Amino acid sequence: MFLEIKELKKSFGNDANRVEVLKGINCEIKKGEICVLLGPSGSGKSTLLNIIGGIDGPDSGYVAIDGEKMADMSEKQLTKYRRKHLGYIFQMYNLIPNLNVKENIEVGAYLSDRPLDIDELLKTLGLYEHRHKLPNQLSGGQQQRCSIGRAIIKNPDILLCDEPTGALDYHTSKEILKLIEEVNQKYGNTVVMVTHNDAIKNMADRVVKLRDGQIRTNYCNEKKISAIDLDW
Repeated sequence: MFLEIKELKKSFGNDANRVEVLKGINCEIKKGEICVLLGPSGSGKSTLLNIIGGIDGPDSGYVAIDGEKMADMSEKQLTKYRRKHLGYIFQMYNLIPNLNVKENIEVGAYLSDRPLDIDELLKTLGLYEHRHKLPNQLSGGQQQRCSIGRAIIKNPDILLCDEPTGALDYHTSKEILKLIEEVNQKYGNTVVMVTHNDAIKNMADRVVKLRDGQIRTNYCNEKKISAIDLDW
């Protein structure tokens, strides 16, 4: 199994203020799958994503990617691992304001020894003709495309998406989801996407529903539909 999550537990706070956010999560995700983590606010989905991404550590249990346990890595190894294997897409675009589109994406390429071809990627993203523009000259959807480009230029094994359409309108959200789908099909990255939008589960290979720090349902989608056909 490519991504293995075993007995993952995580709490925040101390003593009387201690809150159990993850209560023993077990899950497996195959290479190349689109997995949607679904649940209401406070269900633990973003905490789980952060632990998969090595941004946060669990209290117990482990995450293993391709047989490598993150808990066994030193801080230096973990940094190198995140650089090499993981790409992050957040709700906020976090672009560098004084760099143009192409330069913002190239920042991600410097973290990899096997980056994708930047011009080909710019065309896939629909940003080739905008490559010399600064972030403040772009729409919200174009900025999110740029941040997706920065995440995937290094050709990561896993693309972690935290509410990637949270700040976008309906039409632009569907465009971004279609782009994530195309990236998955073209480059074979495993996609783990956090959302509270129930409709997005229909484009996933695997759906994991969380509530109160536990997995309530975990299933493979028999009737997956294209992102462009989603409706909410």
